Amino acid sequence: MAHRVAVTGLGSLSALGNDVAAHLAGLRAGTVGIGPTQGIDVSAMKTKISAEVRDFVPEQHFDPRQLGLMDRTSQLAVVAARQAVAAAGVTLQALPLHRVGAIFAASVGFHAVDESYRKLYAEQAPRPHPFTVPRAMPSAQVSHVTMDLGIHGPSFAIASACSSAAHAIGTAFQMIRGGMLDVALAGGGESQITYGMLKSWEALRVLAPDACRPFSKDRSGLVIGEGAGAVVLENLDHALARGATIHAELVGFGMTADGRDITAPDRDSAAAAMRFALEDAGLAPEAVEYVSAHGTATALNDRTETAALHEVFGPHLRALPVSSSKSQYGHTMNASGALDFITTVLALREGFLPPTMGFNEPDPECDLDCVANASRPAAIGAALSSSFAFGGLNAVLALRKAG
Repeated sequence: MAHRVAVTGLGSLSALGNDVAAHLAGLRAGTVGIGPTQGIDVSAMKTKISAEVRDFVPEQHFDPRQLGLMDRTSQLAVVAARQAVAAAGVTLQALPLHRVGAIFAASVGFHAVDESYRKLYAEQAPRPHPFTVPRAMPSAQVSHVTMDLGIHGPSFAIASACSSAAHAIGTAFQMIRGGMLDVALAGGGESQITYGMLKSWEALRVLAPDACRPFSKDRSGLVIGEGAGAVVLENLDHALARGATIHAELVGFGMTADGRDITAPDRDSAAAAMRFALEDAGLAPEAVEYVSAHGTATALNDRTETAALHEVFGPHLRALPVSSSKSQYGHTMNASGALDFITTVLALREGFLPPTMGFNEPDPECDLDCVANASRPAAIGAALSSSFAFGGLNAVLALRKAG
């Protein structure tokens, strides 16, 4: 028997704000959280903008012992997870231990790595911080989430670059639908705003110098962001029995691998992931009323994603809004699938279309209704949230409005 899966809790930190209410307000207002990088010295860099989480004070959330063990990525992930569980109103400790799990994106603790290299190579220190390894390990954030919230069931991290958090949410969905779990916490955090990583992204020549403009003809690249998103997924019957608020229903999950190139996306593979999500959900393409695009604002991604959308939706695409909220809170890398998913849930729940900001001129190769420069009210019944990662690892989630 396949169980239906409800979204009952949301938590987020992004350049739009440090909780879901601020994230929602920013989406509706068309706020752009991208600006001059403040957290590190960028005087030696060509790219001086990013989408940072502002006014986050770790000491307000963690005691000194915890902070000694946590990279910024784990800090953001744990705070988002706490928000999601509090919003869901679920008492995890009252459930059987093996029926609650946590599946999160895998993400290196880049701040811990950067700090250790600076000490060893620049300062000639004899040793780095003694907890560099547990701070930096890719599974750190999910471990800290389980320890912080007392989760003892199936828990692990998934690594698929910018699709990691979407794969994590999709895997949690499958585990609940298949009967392994009653409740799962899923999502991901990421903070790559360090000197070493920003210089590495500069070397790829994909960073925009001034703004993120998805689907606009004058787009010039992505903007690095940081943040975290976490959702509580729950067996729908379990959620209804306890009187939980249902924000949306997760109904389908599609995955593909391009198997072609480490950085260039593939149209047919992206289209197949969307089709598989629709088939899994039992949705006809014409039933979809909004797509939250991967939409990185690189020349190749946006063109390829548009072609894939044409392949899947055909004539329906003319009436289908497709927007990229990365124009507002940057590309949060391994966390992006979670934040984009939360954005899609809010669009369904609140009845509006999140905008694509920074749009200046139409591109014939990106002939979409990208909800340019302002949100719009809209009653949305079904939506897709797409993630297409470096390495050709793709994940697409299909959602229905609750009720």
